[in-house]
Amino acid sequence: MSKLRLMLLQVQFNNFNFADLTIKYISLIVLVVQNASQVLIMRYVRTRPREMFLSTVAVFVTEVVKLVVCFFLVCIEEKGIWKCVWRMYQQIIGQPVDTLKVCLPAIIYVVQNNLLYVAVSNLPAATYMVIYQLKILTTALFTVLILRRRLSILQWIALIILFSGVALVQTDEHNSREAAKLANTTIARNISVDLNQTTVAPVHFKHITEQSPFKGFLAVLAACILSGFAGIYFEKILKTTEVSVWIRNVQLAIISLPVSLASVFMQDSAKVLNRGFLVGFDIVVWIMIMISSLGGLTVAVVIKFADNILKAFATSIAIIAACIASAVLFSFSPSYMFIIGTALVIVAVFMYSLFPYKKSYQRTVTEPQNQSGEMEAI
Repeated sequence: MSKLRLMLLQVQFNNFNFADLTIKYISLIVLVVQNASQVLIMRYVRTRPREMFLSTVAVFVTEVVKLVVCFFLVCIEEKGIWKCVWRMYQQIIGQPVDTLKVCLPAIIYVVQNNLLYVAVSNLPAATYMVIYQLKILTTALFTVLILRRRLSILQWIALIILFSGVALVQTDEHNSREAAKLANTTIARNISVDLNQTTVAPVHFKHITEQSPFKGFLAVLAACILSGFAGIYFEKILKTTEVSVWIRNVQLAIISLPVSLASVFMQDSAKVLNRGFLVGFDIVVWIMIMISSLGGLTVAVVIKFADNILKAFATSIAIIAACIASAVLFSFSPSYMFIIGTALVIVAVFMYSLFPYKKSYQRTVTEPQNQSGEMEAI
C-alpha cells in the first residue's frame, strides 16, 4: 500500500511540474507577443499612407477600454455587480483623499502615452524598442531615491552597459538620418497625387515624410523618465495601502479620462471639429487600442507565474522579434553598430534581472568580528 501511495505522489509531483512548466511557457509567449506586437502595430498605423487618426483620441479611447475591463475584473473579484459598485463607491467616493493619491501617476501616464505615439511615429520599431529599455535605468534610479532600496554592484554595471548600448543605437540612428530622408522623399514622390508636383506630398501623408529621429529619441527619453517615476510611485501606493490593484486601476482610469479628454481639445480641437472624433479609425487601429489596453493588465496577471529570468528572456526575444519583423515589414536594415548596441541592451537586461541586491547574512556570536568592516552595498 505504501509503495502504491508513493507512486501516486510521484505522478502528482510530475503533473505539477508539467503544469508549472506549461504556465511559464505560456507566460513567455504572452509577454513576447504583447511586447513585440504593440510597438510593431503602433509603428505600422503611424506610418502607413492613409488618413491619420489622432493620437490624443487613441489615448482617451484606450483609457475607456481600461476602465471597462477593470470594472469587470472588480466585479469578478467581488462576485457581483452590486457588490462591485458598492466597493468602488467606498474606495473611490468614500475616501477622496486616498483617491487623490493616484492623481499624479494618472496624469503622468496620460502624458507618457502621448509621448510614446510621438516616439513611435519618428523612430523605427526596433530602434524604439531598444531605446525604450532605458526605463530600466530610470526605474532603478527612482527605486533608490523613492523606495530607498539598494542595487547590487552588478546591477549598477548592467545599467552602465544598458546606457552604452542605447547610446550606440541612437548614434547609429543619427548617422542614418540622411539616408532616411532620401528614402522618405522617394516615398513622397510615389504617393503624390499630382505627378507634375512630385516634391509635394498630400497633406494627410505628411506623417510619412516628416519624421525626426531626434524628436523621437527625446520623446522616448521623456517617457522613460515619467514611466520610472510613475511606476515606483504607484508601487509605493499599492504596498502602503490594502486597496485592490484592480480598484487602483479603476481610480487611474477615472482620473485619466478627463485629463486625456482635455488633451484632445487642447491639442486637436480644430481637427476634431473639422474631421470628427474618430477620424482615421479602422480595424487595425482598434486592434492596436485593444493591445495597448489589455497589454498591461495581461502582463500584470502573467507576471505572477514568471520570475525575473523569464521576464528578461521575454524582453530579449521581443527585441529580436521586433528587429526581424521590422526588417520584413518596414525594410529595416540594422547596421553593425545597431546590432552591437542591441546585444549590449539584452545583456544588460539579463544582468539586471539575474543579480539583484542580497542582504549580507548576520554574523553569529561564534563568528569573529571582521576587522576591515562590512562593505556597504550600493
